[in-house]
Amino acid sequence: MLTLFRLLSRWPLGLLHVLGAGLGWLTWLLSPTYRRRLHRNAAQAGVAPAQARAAVAEAGRMVMELPWLWMRPADRPLGDKLRWQGEACIEEAHRRGKGIVFLTPHLGCFEVTAQGYAERYGATHGPITVLYRPPRKAAIRPLVEAARRRPGLATAPATLAGVRQMIRALRQGQAVGLLPDQVPPEGMGVWAPFFGRPAYTMTLAARLAQQTGASIVLAWGERLRRGAGYVIHLEPFDEPLPDLAADQGQSAATAINRAMERLILRCPGQYLWGYHRYKQPRREAAPAGAAESS
Repeated sequence: MLTLFRLLSRWPLGLLHVLGAGLGWLTWLLSPTYRRRLHRNAAQAGVAPAQARAAVAEAGRMVMELPWLWMRPADRPLGDKLRWQGEACIEEAHRRGKGIVFLTPHLGCFEVTAQGYAERYGATHGPITVLYRPPRKAAIRPLVEAARRRPGLATAPATLAGVRQMIRALRQGQAVGLLPDQVPPEGMGVWAPFFGRPAYTMTLAARLAQQTGASIVLAWGERLRRGAGYVIHLEPFDEPLPDLAADQGQSAATAINRAMERLILRCPGQYLWGYHRYKQPRREAAPAGAAESS
């Protein structure tokens, strides 16, 4: 696997994206479960079928760009493959000095947002610590962990130790990043509406911000056509975050879900509609109209 990733990392990004589009459609054709979930989730959000179909190819491009992103030499920056939009909110957060919580949905290239921040700000403002869930397959775990350890970029596992690591980083004025539309482990979330349907949602994002006073910045990496690169879009979280103690975090989770919905609907063709967002954890009682168990 490592040899294959190293080989693919030398290929042009545009070629990888062409192959990725084919991989996305092949997966769609071979997996009825994936097709049903993609169309059901997109329809739940009111996304037109044509936009949902665009997401099929984009999911494949996301997979095929990973070798290029992960195995790129540390001394070869993203350079002209990366543009920024809205970075003034990062400068403002740095002036506050309380750290930054970056929230990124499964939209576009979410790997490039952390790498881009690490390259641009890591040397002056410390590394960005990214929450991740170790792969289930032990064979690829070393590859993923090694690929994400880059200059200015640290990783924290989705465990209590990882949460403590992120809190320490924020209290040092550094940045952390996480995907708040990722289904959290049992006991670490609440049920909150996501596109009008109850979804088990993490409370960690709100907890990190409220415990440390960190600024919340919304971010996503738009994938450009023909391998031209990416645009990192940034904006501040623009509504008061309800206190977690008020209702076990449900109002705060709902507010963050609303922010994620707004980002996703700006570019629905690049969202992972096939992601099992409405999954029900085994020992979590679901409200009426919530997730199926599979």
